[in-house]
Amino acid sequence: MRELLNSPDYVDEAPATVWAKELDAGRYHCSISTIYRILREYDEVHERRRQATHPPRTKPELCATAPNQVWSWDITKLAGPQKGIYYHASVLIDIYSRYTVGWMIAEREDSELARRFLRDSIAKHDIDGDNLTIHVDRGTSMKSKTVAELLADLRVAKSHSRPKTAGDNPYSEAQFTTLKYRPVFPVRFDAIGHAREFIGEFFDWYNHEHRHTGIGPHPSTSEQRTKSSVHNPECWPRPTPPTPNGSSPAHPNHRHHPRQCGSTAPPTRRHQRTRPSNSVPNLPQRG
Repeated sequence: MRELLNSPDYVDEAPATVWAKELDAGRYHCSISTIYRILREYDEVHERRRQATHPPRTKPELCATAPNQVWSWDITKLAGPQKGIYYHASVLIDIYSRYTVGWMIAEREDSELARRFLRDSIAKHDIDGDNLTIHVDRGTSMKSKTVAELLADLRVAKSHSRPKTAGDNPYSEAQFTTLKYRPVFPVRFDAIGHAREFIGEFFDWYNHEHRHTGIGPHPSTSEQRTKSSVHNPECWPRPTPPTPNGSSPAHPNHRHHPRQCGSTAPPTRRHQRTRPSNSVPNLPQRG
């Protein structure tokens, strides 16, 4: 059968065509699937066209040892009063403390609004751009030239998710899940003012009352985290100094073990010191 397939009459024909022509001539050799199996055994089934090859993209990996080192930025849609009307919620979250450092509700997604949002958020927290990285997905505003020029002027590094990989932005996605699975989350917002009021109340709760499983679980505010560090020294940077035999004075039977982070010394942490306002300055007004 292989000799027949490689004959001058059939060498450029598809196996199904060869099978049909032989059947029309009154000759049945085998099924079409058997023809493919024979060709695979001799490695003679290939795509003849030139195919584009895409090398695997590097998975973004960012590490924060203190607040205001890595921020995650994403945009989600909020349903408006009617079908087809949406409000766009832009949110910045500090991946170290899970603290929402800025948010904005707008009627459209626009690169100029995104530039103002980032500029005001960075200025509000008095961030040194050389020490800050903002991780974003590949949305239109995130990849715009306007935003890229602003971050370059502020010396802020930018990291992008891989294409079609939502898991590369897990902190923002988890925050949006918490938002939309709240029992009081409305199906639709009556107006953009309603959306801003609700989101402002949500982030006040999220920053000061919500227990984040990734950091304790404790709230992300500095006051609550300072109090919690006394009761849970293994989770926070300043544990009770061990005694000479390696045990803790408060818990003589509990031996102190250094953190496994590449260094026996725990990282120094700075906390958010200001209670956030309900919105970023210069929010776009409804037209």
